[in-house]
Amino acid sequence: MFSLYRSVVLSSPKLWVCLIIVLSLSAVYWGQSFKIDASADSLTLENDEDLRYYRETVKEFGADDFLFVTFAPHDNNIISDQSLNDISLMSTKLEKLSAVSSVVSILNVPLLDSPRITLTELSQGMRTLMTPGVDKQLALKEFKTSPLYNQLLVSEDGKTTALQVSLKRDDEYFRLLDRRNQLREEIGTEPDNLVKQQALDKASLEFAEYNAERLKRESRMIEDVRSILAEHRGNADIFLGGVTMITSDMISFIEDDLLTFGIGVVLFLIAMLTVIFRKVRWVVIPLMSCLLTSLWLVGLLAFLDWRATVISSNFVSLVLIITMSMCVHLVVRFRELHLEMPNASQFQLVEATTRRMIQPCFYTSLTTIVAFMSLIFSDIQPVIGFGWMMATGVGLAFLLTFIIFPVLMLLLSVDEPVEEHDFTESFTLFFAGITQRHFKLIALCSVIMTVISVYGISRLEVENSFIGYFDSETEIYQGMSVIDQELGGTTPLDIIISPDEGFQGFLDSLKEPMFEDVEADDASETEGNSDDLAVAETLDAEDEFDEDFDDEFDEDFSEGFGDGFGEADDMNTPSYWLNTKQLARLKEVHEYLESYPEIGKVLSLSTVMDLATMLNDDKPLSDFELALVRTMVPEDVASILIKPYLSDDANKVRITMRIIDSDPDLKRDALLTKIKQDLHEKFGLEAEQYRLTNMMVLYNNMLQSLFTSQIETLGVVFLAIMIMFWILFRSLYLAVVAIVPNMLAAGLVLGIMGLTGLPLDMMTITIAAITVGIAVDDTIHYVHRFKEEYRLDHDYFAAVQRCHGSIGKAMYYTSVIIVVGFSILALSNFVPTIYFGLLTGLAMMAAIFAALTLLPSLLLMFKPLGNNTK
Repeated sequence: MFSLYRSVVLSSPKLWVCLIIVLSLSAVYWGQSFKIDASADSLTLENDEDLRYYRETVKEFGADDFLFVTFAPHDNNIISDQSLNDISLMSTKLEKLSAVSSVVSILNVPLLDSPRITLTELSQGMRTLMTPGVDKQLALKEFKTSPLYNQLLVSEDGKTTALQVSLKRDDEYFRLLDRRNQLREEIGTEPDNLVKQQALDKASLEFAEYNAERLKRESRMIEDVRSILAEHRGNADIFLGGVTMITSDMISFIEDDLLTFGIGVVLFLIAMLTVIFRKVRWVVIPLMSCLLTSLWLVGLLAFLDWRATVISSNFVSLVLIITMSMCVHLVVRFRELHLEMPNASQFQLVEATTRRMIQPCFYTSLTTIVAFMSLIFSDIQPVIGFGWMMATGVGLAFLLTFIIFPVLMLLLSVDEPVEEHDFTESFTLFFAGITQRHFKLIALCSVIMTVISVYGISRLEVENSFIGYFDSETEIYQGMSVIDQELGGTTPLDIIISPDEGFQGFLDSLKEPMFEDVEADDASETEGNSDDLAVAETLDAEDEFDEDFDDEFDEDFSEGFGDGFGEADDMNTPSYWLNTKQLARLKEVHEYLESYPEIGKVLSLSTVMDLATMLNDDKPLSDFELALVRTMVPEDVASILIKPYLSDDANKVRITMRIIDSDPDLKRDALLTKIKQDLHEKFGLEAEQYRLTNMMVLYNNMLQSLFTSQIETLGVVFLAIMIMFWILFRSLYLAVVAIVPNMLAAGLVLGIMGLTGLPLDMMTITIAAITVGIAVDDTIHYVHRFKEEYRLDHDYFAAVQRCHGSIGKAMYYTSVIIVVGFSILALSNFVPTIYFGLLTGLAMMAAIFAALTLLPSLLLMFKPLGNNTK
C-alpha cells in the first residue's frame, strides 16, 4: 500500500498541487451554500412515542406560533397613560407586520371582575380595559388576582405585563413537514421499500430547502420586531421571547461561533507553531493542511446538504485541532529523521517520515472515527449528524494531511538539520524519571483515581436548566428569566385526561342504532363508572415542536388566549366533564399540582369554573347550568376561557402548567414520575386515561436517552478500540495495557462532572466519546514508538527514556494545542459549548498525563513485549 502511495502521491507533487488548487476552488464554490439549521429536532427523540402523541394533539386541536414581549415600565405602573400608550402603539405596529396575525395584551382581554359581571352579561359580549368608563385600578386588581390572568398576563406585583404576538400559520411548511413525517413512519414499517425511501429523500430535501428560506424570513421579521420594541425601551424594560426568536438567535450564535472559533483557533495555531518550531515552513505547511482540510469539509458538507446545528457548531475548530495534531507529529518526526540522516535528500526524508508515520496516524484517525461514530446510536438527529460530520472530517483530515504535507515539502529544498534541547524535552524527560522511579506508586494512584471516578460517574445527572444554556447578557436569557420569575415559569407541561372505559363505551354505543331500553341500560351503567377523570388536550401553543426550541412560555401563554371555540355541541350531548362531581375531582388534581414548588402557573377547566362561580354570585353552577354555559358563551369569550382546556365534545380536559426552570431543586424525571404515580394512586386514574405531554416530557426523554445511549455505548467504543490496538500492536496483552489510560482519562472527566454536580446535556454527553477518540492518539503514537525503541536493546527503562525524549515531545505539543484550542470555545454565548470546551480540555490534560505516566508505568510493570530485559 505504501508503494502505491509513493508512486501516486510522492512521485508527482506538482500534479497534486494543481489538483489541490482545483478542488479547493470547487470547495469555495460549494461552501457558499453551506447552511445552518436551528430546529428543535435537537431537543427531541425522532422515534419518541411522546413526540408522535404531541404532534397528533397539535394537529387535532390546532395552534399558532407566538412571540411574546415582556413589558416592565420604569415607573412600575403598567396602567399609566404612558404605559398603555406604549402598549397600544407597539401592538398597532406589530399587527401591521405581514407575518403577524394578532396581538393580545391587557388592552383587549375580557374584564370579568372590574366590576364583577354576571354570566348573562358575559354572554352579551366582552368588556376590556379600552372600554370607555372602565376603572383602571380595579382592572389592575383583577389582573393581579384573577386565577386566569395572574402570572400569565400580569406578574403578581403588577409591575410587569406581557404581550402575545400571534404569527400567521405557514401552511406550506406544515404540509411539507407532515409529508416528511408520514414517509418516515412508513419507512419505519417498510425499511426495504426503495420507492418510499426515494420519496422520503425528496420530501426531506424539499422540507429542508423550504425551511432554510423560512428561517431567513423569520430572521428578518425578528429584526423588524426588535426595531419596533427599541422605539419604546426608553420608558420600560422590554424583552422579546418565543420559539421563533430563539431559533433566529440560535442561528446567529452558530454563525458567530463558527467564525469566532475558526479565527481564534487559526490565530492560536499560528502562534503555537511559531513558538514551537520557529521556522516559516513549519508554520505555513501545517497551517495550509488545516485550512484546506476545513475548507474541503465545509464544501463537502454543503454539497451533501449536511447542516450545522448548535451541537455541531464547533466542528471547524475540532477539525482544525485534529488536523494540526497529525501535522505536528509529522513535523517532529521529520526533524528527528533529518538529525539521524543529515545527508539525505528531501525526497528521502519525506518518504521516510510518511513511511514511519502513516500507520500510527491511520490508526489514530480510525479510532477517532470510531469514537465519533458512537454518537450515531443516539436518537437525536443533530447528535447523529455531529457524529457523521466529525467522522467524515477526521477521515478527510488524514487523507489531506498525507497529501498536502508531503507534496508541499517536496517543493521545498532540504534544510539544515537542527538539534534542539528545549523546555519540552526537559519536561517530558522529567516525567520519564518519575515514571521509572515510582511506576508502582503511579499505578496505585491511578487505581484510587479510578475508584473516585466510578463514584463520581454514579452521581452523574442529566437534569438541566434550559435557561442556563444561555449567557446572562443575551436577550434569550433575560426574557426567559423574567417569565420564569415573574410570569409563572417557562417550560410547558400538559396533562391530558380521557374518559374511563365505561363512558367511552357508552359514547361508542351512541354511534350505533340500538333499542331505547338498551341505550337506557347502557347510560345507567355508565353513570356508575364515570368516576375516573378524562382529558382533552387543546394545545394552543406551538403547532410543531419539531420546528424549534419549544421551551418557552409561548405555548402556555397561548393557552390562555386561544384560537376560537368553534361550534358548541348540543347541550343534550353527554359530557364526561361538565358535571359537578367530575369537576370537583378535577379541582383536586389542579390544586395538587399547584402545591409543587417547582410548578408555576397552572390552568385548567377548574380555573374557568372558578371564574364562572364568581360570576354566578359565588354560587357553584348546577349540572344544567354547566351544560348551558357551552351554548351561551360567545365564541370570542369561549376561545379564551373554554377551548384551551376542554375538547369540543366536552369529554377530554387539558391541564396545563409551566415549570419554573430556574428552580435549583428541580428534578425533571423525578417530578414527572411522581405526578404519574400520584394521578393513579391518589386520584384513581388508570394508566390509559391520562398522559403527560409537551416540552417538559420531550426534553426529559431526550436527556434520559442521551445518558443511556452514550454511556452504555462507551463500552462498545472501548471494545472496538481495543480490537484495533490488538491488530495494530499484534498483541492482545499489549492492547489491554494500552486501553487502560484512555479509560481513566474518559472516566476522570465524567467523574469530575458527577462530583461537582455538572449535569450532562446534549453537548457535554459527547465529551466521553471525543476524549476517547482523541486521547487514544497519544497511546497509539507512544506504544508504536515504544516498540521501535524496545527492539533496539530490549530495555524497558531505556525505551521509556527515549520515547519521552522523542515522541513525548510531539505528544506534549499536540496536547497543548488541543487543550488551549478547546478552551477557545469558552468564548461562546452558548453555555453548553463553554462547558464542552473547558471539560474536553480538562480531559485532554488527563489523557496526556496518563500517556506520559500511567502508560509507561504499566509497560514497566507488566512487560507486555516480553521479559528478556538486558
